[in-house]
Amino acid sequence: MPPALGSTLLLTLLLAVGLVFFLRAASKDRTTVVEVRSSRPPLEVLPVMADWLKQRGWLEQESNPERRLLRFRGEVQASGGLAVLLSLLGGVGAGCLGLVLRQLIPPLHWWPLLLIGLGPLAGVLYRRRAARAEVVELRLISHDQATGSALRLRAHRDELIALEQELGPQLGLFSDGNLLSSPI
Repeated sequence: MPPALGSTLLLTLLLAVGLVFFLRAASKDRTTVVEVRSSRPPLEVLPVMADWLKQRGWLEQESNPERRLLRFRGEVQASGGLAVLLSLLGGVGAGCLGLVLRQLIPPLHWWPLLLIGLGPLAGVLYRRRAARAEVVELRLISHDQATGSALRLRAHRDELIALEQELGPQLGLFSDGNLLSSPI
């Protein structure tokens, strides 16, 4: 095997490995738990949060005053654009692998190029793994008229960031700030 083909094969296989890891990262569950405090009483904070979640399409699943818990449910859809992009990347990567195999094993003729047909499989896998039910939980940890309220929120990271950015100034919400400063 000529050295150029060996290095091309290695780079093509690395491309395939990168695509697999990208698929895993794109459909990874990013549920996070964060504690948020407000100087306002819970009877002001919780209804505003619940209304905000309902406006964003979340459906109330459970309201349990004894456990001081509100739970909302929603269906998360996969991104159509990302599915198309992953299908194209999968097709290009499979085509590259087919060309390399064609050069390495000439008796196969042009049959390895049929690997391009596996490209849409990447988009299908992404759509299947990324579309799922998500839950948002609001749990009242403590409530005191003098100090306000403390809540434990459990939800997708993006939803928590949106909540903190949109309702933070209105409700006087503050947390440790790690959610907004994290690079991931």
